[in-house]
Amino acid sequence: MVVTTPKHSGHEHPRPRSAAVVDDIIAQLCDLGYRDTEPRRLVISAVAAQSRPFTAEELCSALPCVGRATVYRGLRLLVETDQVCRILLEDHELRYQLSQPGHHHHLLCGVCGASADLEGCGAEDLLREAAAAAGFRMKGHLLEVYGECVECVED
Repeated sequence: MVVTTPKHSGHEHPRPRSAAVVDDIIAQLCDLGYRDTEPRRLVISAVAAQSRPFTAEELCSALPCVGRATVYRGLRLLVETDQVCRILLEDHELRYQLSQPGHHHHLLCGVCGASADLEGCGAEDLLREAAAAAGFRMKGHLLEVYGECVECVED
């Protein structure tokens, strides 16, 4: 199943970004023992407001009232708690976006920057077998698929 996320071009895919998303993330963090602080809430609100995958530096620029270290710590916490996922672009630039629950990969458009979640992973067994054949014990993997989204192909 493919779940699309908005991109910065003229053809946007709707994805709800609201106070409810922020409240849900805060509630999940509180359940894990983290405090609901104003700087953390500002970071989460800025993340939820992003309409496309973003860099940590872009997030810092969007939050001039929050210390740089606080932004980076907040982003790291969101990644560690699976609220945000890392995306490695084709040019090797690391970006972030709100995460969908569960194990998934990304389809990334090199033309407009669109990102779509590709849920499920049929490669898991193949990767484990290849790793085992090399005497390596696999603990996880990351898969990014680069190409062009349907809108860019049609343009």
